[in-house]
Amino acid sequence: MSRCPFRLLLVVLLIAASGAVQARGPWRASEENTRGWQLMTPEERVEHQARIRSFQRLDECEAYQQAHHRLMLERAARQGRQLSTGGRDICDHLRPSAARP
Repeated sequence: MSRCPFRLLLVVLLIAASGAVQARGPWRASEENTRGWQLMTPEERVEHQARIRSFQRLDECEAYQQAHHRLMLERAARQGRQLSTGGRDICDHLRPSAARP
């Protein structure tokens, strides 16, 4: 009978831990973290997200990020719109831990 509270505690901790892992999940592109989101087609958004998730090397990710920003700046200029600034560095997960701010 004394093992029952221990088992219950263990189950609760496992459920809580699994929820935290699932909440982080893979990176998802959205209006809040993608410059030019509103200028992209739904197909481009899916492709963009897949590309970001596929990078294994920092230099490839940064090259894509710069090219994507240039394209979005061009689209915004053609439409007479401002492109949002700031946001999350999509390549940050590829940097060595010591190099992260």
